Amino acid sequence: MPITATLTERYISATIRGLRPETQDDVRAELEASIADAVEARIGQGESSETAERAVLTELGDPGLLAAGYADRPLHLIGPKYYLTWWRLLKLLLWVVPVFVLLAVALGQILSGAPTGEVIGSSVVATLGAVVHICFWTTLVFVILERSNSETSLPEWDLDQLPEPSANGVGRADAIASIVFLVLGVGAVLWDALLGFFPTGGAPIPLLNPGLWPWGVTMLFVLIAAETLLAIAVYARGRWTVGLAVVNTVLAVAFAVWALILLVRGELVNPAFLEFVFADGIVEDDVLRILAIVTGFCLVAFPLWDIVDGWIKTARASRS
Repeated sequence: MPITATLTERYISATIRGLRPETQDDVRAELEASIADAVEARIGQGESSETAERAVLTELGDPGLLAAGYADRPLHLIGPKYYLTWWRLLKLLLWVVPVFVLLAVALGQILSGAPTGEVIGSSVVATLGAVVHICFWTTLVFVILERSNSETSLPEWDLDQLPEPSANGVGRADAIASIVFLVLGVGAVLWDALLGFFPTGGAPIPLLNPGLWPWGVTMLFVLIAAETLLAIAVYARGRWTVGLAVVNTVLAVAFAVWALILLVRGELVNPAFLEFVFADGIVEDDVLRILAIVTGFCLVAFPLWDIVDGWIKTARASRS
């Protein structure tokens, strides 16, 4: 399938992606034939091909409902009127909110000096509580809407909501975005060293410790180059594989270990930068500890998310 697909291809892809793999080809063939016949009939009545295609797909309706019919999967948890809206909103909230709750609680416990066991326990309890509350309150709202015969109007589904499929599950935009982000990272490091983000009227004050040059920064550039090659390899392969996910995991762990070792040894941040930030030139131990904890938390959280994201994409690719 081309990266820029027709409306019909996008509609069919959106319909069959929730079906069992063994039924997808049959449903695709059936939909292609029926849609083509309906479009041809409308063209024969004088409509343009584009108008006929949009009219036929609009009549078929939300591909989620059509897929439920093919799978013989009734949408009756809280009633068919609000089911798809409830389910899509619930999935979105469960993907976003618990992650932020986990990170926020863990960071708060670490800053307060809590022991490791308490940090883990509090974070897990808060995350599970967030999941329960999201499921309960989101469902309750839709149950009330359904039972009260509310006339609340939901946004009508239309063709413009169809997702744009990518070749074999990996889009060119994803690869370009990854490469651009990595190039910006290299540019930021060079800018920090040569011009500085915090000029003082005299010599620039770099954020990173100048002692990292040349070997420490060279290591960073090697990791960035490897990440760039990985993004190209994923796009060339057309999908995430177990091997690529393993490489992504190794690179993320290598970056986190490299950065954390430098942070613990006090070789990551430029001491002159800290003196510049604090006007009196005195940096209190408590402030340094908090800055180190927040920085270390970020240095672990971002690579961890990169690892999880890579394995999620691998699992999705294997299912398709």
